[in-house]
Amino acid sequence: MIKGILLAAGQSERLKNENKLLKKFKKKPLVYHVLKSIQKSKIKKIIIVLGYQSKETKKIIKYNKKLMFVINKKYKQGISSSIKTGLKKISKNDKGFIILQSDMPFVKTSDINKIYNSIKRKQYLVHALKYKNRIGNPIGFDISILNKFKKIEGNVGAKYIVRRLKKNTNFIKVSSNKVFKDFDKSSDFVV
Repeated sequence: MIKGILLAAGQSERLKNENKLLKKFKKKPLVYHVLKSIQKSKIKKIIIVLGYQSKETKKIIKYNKKLMFVINKKYKQGISSSIKTGLKKISKNDKGFIILQSDMPFVKTSDINKIYNSIKRKQYLVHALKYKNRIGNPIGFDISILNKFKKIEGNVGAKYIVRRLKKNTNFIKVSSNKVFKDFDKSSDFVV
């Protein structure tokens, strides 16, 4: 199985006194958009890593059997702690995993499926979206590199592994860099 790990534990530090995942974008909470794309994809199991305001975030996510919630108690230590928390639910019998960020509403189901299909072909260890010279999320990984994530600390994310394994990465071209847009400030929510 190829599982998805949706990182939804951050503190929304750049958005004063608001959890950006709960803030409305196009009349729906921000987290809804990427979750909808993942649920429509070929991914059968989605591990949602919660942390900051976990009860409130979990409450707005409509549960189904594809979803599994895990709590990152160390979410203040940065994105690496959330990745590691999600990876605890990855089995050595899995073929791979895709790490996704919950503040990226423009990620398409088709892009997730491209990563999924690339992992299944087993020709590369890393599978990353690319627009011109820019590499972005989501990023997929072959199960064989699971241990490489043990070394990441602080605000180091999946792109660190891409840089270390560049020669063994399948760069999947996308037609626009809009897919890489993450929401951090109030102005991002204005359409």
